[in-house]
Amino acid sequence: MYLLASMKGLLVFTALLVAAFSKETFEGDQVLRITAKDEVQLDLLKELTEMEHLQLDVWRGPTDVSSPVDIRVPFIRLQTIKSFLEAEHIEYSVMISDLQVMLDEEQQQMLSAARSAAPRSSDNFDYSNYHTIAEIYAFQDMLVAEFPNLVSKIVIGQSYEGRPLTVLKFSTGGTNKPGIWLDTGIHSREWVTQASGTWFAKKIVTDYGREASLTAILDKMDIFLEIMTNPDGFAYTQTSNRMWRKTRKPNSGSTCVGTDPNRNWDAGFGGPGASASPCSETYRGPSANSESEVKSIVDFVRSHGNLKAFVSIHSYSQMLLYPYGYTKTPCKDQNELCPAPGIVTTRGYLSLILPQDTLAKKAITDLASLYGTSYRYGSIINTIYQASGGTVDWTYNQGIKYSYTFELRDTGRYGFILPANQILPTAKETWMALMTIMTHTKDNTI
Repeated sequence: MYLLASMKGLLVFTALLVAAFSKETFEGDQVLRITAKDEVQLDLLKELTEMEHLQLDVWRGPTDVSSPVDIRVPFIRLQTIKSFLEAEHIEYSVMISDLQVMLDEEQQQMLSAARSAAPRSSDNFDYSNYHTIAEIYAFQDMLVAEFPNLVSKIVIGQSYEGRPLTVLKFSTGGTNKPGIWLDTGIHSREWVTQASGTWFAKKIVTDYGREASLTAILDKMDIFLEIMTNPDGFAYTQTSNRMWRKTRKPNSGSTCVGTDPNRNWDAGFGGPGASASPCSETYRGPSANSESEVKSIVDFVRSHGNLKAFVSIHSYSQMLLYPYGYTKTPCKDQNELCPAPGIVTTRGYLSLILPQDTLAKKAITDLASLYGTSYRYGSIINTIYQASGGTVDWTYNQGIKYSYTFELRDTGRYGFILPANQILPTAKETWMALMTIMTHTKDNTI
């Protein structure tokens, strides 16, 4: 048995090593943090980020003069971009001086972890490291086998490349119980979200029957967790391009592949904040729900008919966001869920916080209580940027009142390449906020 486990570990190690040599590389690419001092400079940055021939990778786009812009600039474009910024007197700093160095470190850590014997139970799974897509599929099966009376696996569809779109259902039995949906990894390069998702799954089975709040939730509600919402993209980040964001479905009439699955929903579809260009990172797709990864969730939400909360988890920026993204019209539940943009720290409340004890404010306060991590919160359009065709705008419009998007750690030092030593702190603090949202949902919808 030990020999078999060792052989499996060696095979995984070999596969990762082969994949490492075939990946797109980013030697000399830098991530610049750019700060506009006025609306004129902000408009220039917006124009810059829309120039596709420059092949810029916008990690955090231009929104307002108070928010920084993070852009990965290919090495061959660095001098051009820096000269432009300096000529326009736009301030910038280098957040990541050589992206490939960080990616090599991440790859080495994954290879080191892969040398270990395969986990024999979910107790032995290494939640503090990033894992391959195969390892996460295996983890899900392991969890179902270990806790058959609490966890089951639902396949709600398949990806373009034929991978199962699997959802873990945590239930204590009963029919037509109200549900809570959680998803991670809809943008494939946001690895800390899938890693957090595996920890959430284990946390649920560990706490049920032992922790009163989680037990009370599951006694009345089911929890649905889709860890790999965009499995094709996730696999591609591990074999070919670590910075891949979109799905992997080819686009008719274009050599560019993939759609942004967070611009593909039927909520303001095709409006500002999504691109009509197949080569764009925010390409909306040819029509709403054109991506099977999105359509499968749409069909599930409609067929279930009794979801009370929907939380889609992204990274990075440390934000808790509420509809809407495609319009500035306030949602009808604004006062309860998120009355005004704000930020919370363990030292108190800063600007623009209204006095009422809203759910968003409480969730972020509880999150900050663990490690002091500061989060901003507010509607998508007012807090981060305008975005049409987004997930939680659609779910809110379907009547799922408690619809939220998280943007997890960090604020840009590492961006999408968050070191593995931050996985557990990220997951644990996020769980505090999730429990606040789920408990509030239970207490106010049943």
